[in-house]
Amino acid sequence: MTIVYVVLVLYMRNGWMRIPYFQSEEHFPNEKVSIIIAARNEEQNIGKTLDAIMAQDYPKELLEVIVIDDHSTDKTGLIVQSYATRGVKLITLNEGSKLNSYKKFAINKAIIASEGDIIITTDADCQMGPKWVRTIISYMVLNQKQMVSSPVSYHEEKSYFEKLQTLEFLYLIGLGASGIGNENPTTCNGANLAYRKSLFFEMGGFKGIDDLASGDDELLLHKVAENHSAWIGFCKSREAVVYTDAKENLKAFLSQRRRWASKSTKYKDKKVVVLGVCIWIFNLVFLGSLLSVLVLDKDAQTLVLVSLIFKFLCELAFLYPVLAFMRRKELLVNLPLLTVIHPLYLVYIGIMGNIGKYDWKGRTVK
Repeated sequence: MTIVYVVLVLYMRNGWMRIPYFQSEEHFPNEKVSIIIAARNEEQNIGKTLDAIMAQDYPKELLEVIVIDDHSTDKTGLIVQSYATRGVKLITLNEGSKLNSYKKFAINKAIIASEGDIIITTDADCQMGPKWVRTIISYMVLNQKQMVSSPVSYHEEKSYFEKLQTLEFLYLIGLGASGIGNENPTTCNGANLAYRKSLFFEMGGFKGIDDLASGDDELLLHKVAENHSAWIGFCKSREAVVYTDAKENLKAFLSQRRRWASKSTKYKDKKVVVLGVCIWIFNLVFLGSLLSVLVLDKDAQTLVLVSLIFKFLCELAFLYPVLAFMRRKELLVNLPLLTVIHPLYLVYIGIMGNIGKYDWKGRTVK
């Protein structure tokens, strides 16, 4: 299993290295773009996000911003309304408790109402640089892509726990980019995802995946990749990075990861399923070996140690270029600890993400 895991991680590293760094200084696209944000109880963040979007180096007449207020009980809607004079449009949901996937419903409603040819989704607690939109759209146009995933990172960490989250999160972002680089897309993040509106409707929107609370990003990616993987690209540019915040405590972190893991029940691509199962089984076996190391004989203990070393080295080989790109190489000092504790987390999330219910934005969903 260690050999399989090492081969898989090095294969993903190859995918990352196959993606060239993108620079768009000479290109100014003229595509009409609609930025869509589904927000629920985000009064602390939505203003900063909208300010960052208002500061974009992109023609104002070609940029539309739509915020969907998903039954907020705070001042989110009022804050968004204060941006109306700057062109921000507000859609207020009033569907009550009828749905399981409010976010997909909100995004679908905004896309139908949008005027842009290209949709960019982000979250209400994100920050981005002024060249964010121009860089993504330039990449999409110049490379003739229909869907573009772009980098997301945590920033401004306030604790050691948050730094560990950033390292683990960038591992996930790197895996998503690597899958695209290997022409086998597996995952992306809806905080920084762009696609042509015509593609969304061609794929039937969220039909078939709208019964799950999560998956407005990854499951849509899989629908496109099923027949058109060459249409999907990853914008490997620091100008395209979106920044958000890590979770403040373990409970919030595990709840978020359970939500992400719940999407796996809808995977249809056998290659993606096999990849996920192989990684989960390796971590299960590895965790069992770690927990039983004290009762093993010396030869078995040596084998566990060798497996641990190989796991660390291949993850280092994968993460180094990803963190170098993000200019966060200092996080690698935390990799030895993460290498040891990561299997426990992955095994737990793999089980809990596929059973029962979880809390999301004050709702209990399945």
